[in-house]
Amino acid sequence: MVQRIAHSRRVLFERDSELTAADQALAELTGVRPDGGEPSERPRGALLAFAGRAGLGKTTLLAEIRRRATALGCTVLAARGGDQEQGVAFHVARQLLQPRLVGLTASELRSSLGSWYAIVGPALGLCAPAEGAPPDQQGLRDGLDWVLTHLAVRRAPMVLALDDAHWADPESLSWLAAFAPRAEELPLLLVVAYRPEELPDHAESFRRLPGRAGQRPLDLEPLSAAAVAGLVRESLGTQADDAFCRECWAVTAGNPFEAVELTAKVHDRGLAPTEAGAHLLRDLAAAVKGRGLIARLERLGTSTVRFAWACAVLGTEIRPALAAAVAGLGAEEAADAADTLRGARVLTGAGTLEFVHPLIATAVYRAIPGGFRVALHGQAAWCVVDAGLGPSAAARHLLETHPEGDTWVVGQLRAAAQETRRAGAPETARRYLARALREPPPFEDRAAVLYELGCASLLTEPATTVNHLRAALAETVNDPELRHHIVYRLSQVLAHSDRLVEASETLAREIKVTADPHVRLRMQAEQFMWDAFRADEPAHPARSRRLTRLADRLGGRDLTERYIIGLRAWDATLRGEPAPVALRHAERALAGGLGWAEAERGFEVPVLVALTFTYADRPGRTEELFAAGIADFEAQGWHGGHLSFGYTLLGYVRYRRGRLAEAEDFVRAGLRLSERVGPGTPAHWYAVGVLIEVLLARGRIAEAARTAEEYAFAAPFPAAVVFPDAQTVHGELLLARGLTGDAAAELAAAGRRLDPRGMRNPAWCPWRLHLARAERHDAPDRAIGTAGEAVGRARQFGTPSGIGQALRAVAEVSTGSARVKLFEESVTHLERSPAGYELACALVALGTELRRTGRPAEAAEPLYRGLDAAVQCGADGLADDARDELAAAGLRPRRLHGTETDTLTARERTAAALTVQGLSEARTAEELRTDVPTVVRLLSAVYRKVGTDRTGLAAALAGSPAP
Repeated sequence: MVQRIAHSRRVLFERDSELTAADQALAELTGVRPDGGEPSERPRGALLAFAGRAGLGKTTLLAEIRRRATALGCTVLAARGGDQEQGVAFHVARQLLQPRLVGLTASELRSSLGSWYAIVGPALGLCAPAEGAPPDQQGLRDGLDWVLTHLAVRRAPMVLALDDAHWADPESLSWLAAFAPRAEELPLLLVVAYRPEELPDHAESFRRLPGRAGQRPLDLEPLSAAAVAGLVRESLGTQADDAFCRECWAVTAGNPFEAVELTAKVHDRGLAPTEAGAHLLRDLAAAVKGRGLIARLERLGTSTVRFAWACAVLGTEIRPALAAAVAGLGAEEAADAADTLRGARVLTGAGTLEFVHPLIATAVYRAIPGGFRVALHGQAAWCVVDAGLGPSAAARHLLETHPEGDTWVVGQLRAAAQETRRAGAPETARRYLARALREPPPFEDRAAVLYELGCASLLTEPATTVNHLRAALAETVNDPELRHHIVYRLSQVLAHSDRLVEASETLAREIKVTADPHVRLRMQAEQFMWDAFRADEPAHPARSRRLTRLADRLGGRDLTERYIIGLRAWDATLRGEPAPVALRHAERALAGGLGWAEAERGFEVPVLVALTFTYADRPGRTEELFAAGIADFEAQGWHGGHLSFGYTLLGYVRYRRGRLAEAEDFVRAGLRLSERVGPGTPAHWYAVGVLIEVLLARGRIAEAARTAEEYAFAAPFPAAVVFPDAQTVHGELLLARGLTGDAAAELAAAGRRLDPRGMRNPAWCPWRLHLARAERHDAPDRAIGTAGEAVGRARQFGTPSGIGQALRAVAEVSTGSARVKLFEESVTHLERSPAGYELACALVALGTELRRTGRPAEAAEPLYRGLDAAVQCGADGLADDARDELAAAGLRPRRLHGTETDTLTARERTAAALTVQGLSEARTAEELRTDVPTVVRLLSAVYRKVGTDRTGLAAALAGSPAP
C-alpha cells in the first residue's frame, strides 16, 4: 500500500505554493508521492530556501515541513540561528550534528568519525582539541562535509532544516552555503529560512543558492485580508464578523505572527470578535510588539522583568537555573517569573526555555538599559564559568562588557581564543584576543596576547599578523622562549606574504642578540631557508659557502640540523653540483625523520628535499615522500595551501616523468585548492605555472595561453623562487606561440635574475635551452653557444635526463650533419632516464631530422617509437607531429603496444567533423583552438586517411579504422 503524506490539522494560510514545493521535494527524496501515485524511481535530494521578513511564518512553515518529513520516515536534523549566539563558532553545526553523535562512547565516536575525529570533534564539541597546529578552515569544512554526507547516506532519507539562517554563526553558515549545492547528489533535502534584509555579508553566496521557484529562494508574502479572516475565525470562532476580521488585517498588515498574537490577546481579554469591539484592536496590536510589548512586560513585576532580561541575554536554549543566577533570583522566585512569562506568551518550554518568537526576544533585549545590559553580560560570563560551561561559552558575553583592566576577563578570553583557534575558528579567536587587548592585559602579558593575536590572524589577515607580531617584539618580553616564537612566526608570515627580504632581515637581527646556541642555529636554519627562496639575494655564493661549511659539520641529531642538511641538498641541486652530492645530503636529512606537518615548522624544507630526488632522476623516491607528506597534511586537517602545494608538485613530478594526463589531473586539483586559499598566493603561482607547462607539453598551446591570461600569469612575477620558474614558463609559452622576440627577452631576463645567484642547473630551470631556441633564427651562433653552455652545466650535474634534454636543444639550434649525431646522443641519454616525455620529443626530433636529410628508412624506427611514447605520455600535439612525419615519409601509423594508431586521433576526428560541416579554415582553427597552418596539416591528414567522401568521414568519426 502506497503511503500518503499526512497533513496537519492547523491550516497554513496562503502557503500552498511553498508546501507544494516542499511536498514535491519530499516526494523526490523519499519516493513517496503526495497524491498516492507510484513512487519515483530514483530518489534525489534538493535545496529549498525561504526568504521573508520577521513574523511572516518561516518558523511555522519549517516546522510543518519537518512534521511531514518525520511522517514519511525521514531523519530530521534541525538548527536555528540565534541573535545572541551568532558570534559563537560552530553553534549551528553543533545543533545539527551533535545530537546524532553525542550518545556514542569515545571508541564508537572514533570509529564513526575515523581520521576526521581530531579535526571535526573539537568543532562539534565532541572532544577536546589536540595539541599541535589546528586544522585550516578548508580542512575543517571538508571534515564537516564528510560527517554530514555519511549521516545522509547512512540515515537516508534525511531532511536538514535551518531556521533564522541570517543569525547563524559565520563558520557554520559559510560551511553550509558551500555544501548546499551537493544536496541534490545525496538523499538529503536542505531547507533554509532567513530574513533577506538581515543576511550578513559573509553569507552573500548563501543568498544566491537555488530554490525550487525558478532557481531562486521562495519569498514569503504577508497574508491577504481573506487569509487573516480565516486565521481569526480558526482561533476565535466563526462568529468573528467581517468588519472585525478586516480590522485585524489592517492593524497587523497581514503579518502572521502579529495576527496570531492579536487573536490570543483578544481571547485573553474576552473581547467579542465583532465590529463593536474592532476599535480596540489597534491598542491590543501595539501590545504585541515594540514598546507596547515592553510596557506589558513591565506590568508583570520587577522580578519577572529581570528574569526576562536574563533570558534575553542568554539567547536560546536557556537553562532556568542559569537564567535565575544571571538575574540574581532565588529558585522559587525564578520559577514564578518563568510561569508568568509563559502565561504572557513571552517564553515557552519547561526544562529549557525559549522565547515564543525571535521578535519578542529582540524587543526584550533592546529594552534593557545600556548599563544594565553590560552588567548582565558580565554576570552571565561569571555564571557560565561557574556552571562549568567553559571559557568559550563565557567569551561572547565578555565581548559585550566594557574594558576595566580585569585580569580574570583577559584570562577567560585568552583561554576561549585558544580553544576556538584549535577547533578551527581563527576569526572568532581573533575577536576574543582583540577584546582581551583592549581590557588591557597586565603589562607583562601584553606581548603574549599580541603573539596569540598574530597567530589567530595568520591564515586570514597576514598583513594584520605582521603588525601584531612586530608590536609584540616592541614590548618588553621577559620570556626568551616567547620572544623566539614571535620571531619565528613573524619571519614565516613575512615570507609567505612574498616579503622574503624582511623575513631574512628579521632573523638576522635576532641572531646577533641570541645567546642560546640551539636557538641561534634554528634561526640560522630559518634564514637559510628563506634566502633559498629569494629571487634577488645579492650574496648567494657567500651564503652557499656558509651553508656548506655548516652542513658538513652537522650530524643530523635534531630537526634543526636535518633542516640545514636538507637545505644543503637543495643548494647543491640549484648550483648544479654533481647529483650524487645532492642525493647524499638529501638522504642524510631524511635519516632521522623530516615531518611535513611539524607544529612549529614550515613544510618547505621537506618539499625541497623530496624534489632533490626528482631533479636527480629518482622521481619514484620523490613520490614516496610526497605521498607521506600529503597524508600528514590530510591527517592534520590542512586542506588549503599545504594540500594545494602537495598536489601541484606531485603533478609536476608526474610531468617530469612524462605522465602528462595524470600530471594535469593533479595540478588541476592543486589549482582548485589554491583558488579556495586566494589568488596571488605562492600556491596559486605554483599551480598555474605547472598547469601551463603541462598544457604546452600536451600540445594545447591556445589553452595554455588562455590559462595564463585568465590567471594574470605575467610580470610582475613573485619575489620568491618558485618551480618551475614562473618567468621561464612564461617565456616558454611565448616561444610556443611563435613570439620569438618576446620569448628571448623574457628568458634572457630570467637568466639575468637566476645566473648571478648561482642557479645554473638546467635540469632545474632550462631557461638557457628555451633561450637558445628563441635565438636560433636571429642569432644562430649565439644560440649554439647558449645551448652549449647548458650542455656543459648539465654534464656537471650528471643526470641522464638533464644531459639528454640539453643535447636535444643543441641539436635543434645546430646545422649540418652534427644534428643527427646530437639527436642520437640525446636519445641514448634519455633512454636511461625516467623522462618519458623528453624521450618522446627526442625520438620524434631524430626521426624528423633523418627524414629531412633523405634517410626515410632510418627515420621509421625513431618515429614509430616516438609516436608510441607520445601517445603513452598523453602528448597529443607531439603524437600528431609524429603521425605527420610518418605520412611525409610515406609510412602509415601501426599498432604499437596495444595502441591503435591506425584510427583517427581526437584532433583529427574534430577536423573531420568540421570538414563535413564545410567550415572555413579560420573557423576550424577557432574550434580546434589552434592556428590555421596546424589546421591545414590536420585536414591533410584527414584527407589522406579517408578522402573527402562523407561516408568515410562518418566511419572515421565513429572510430572505425580508416580505409
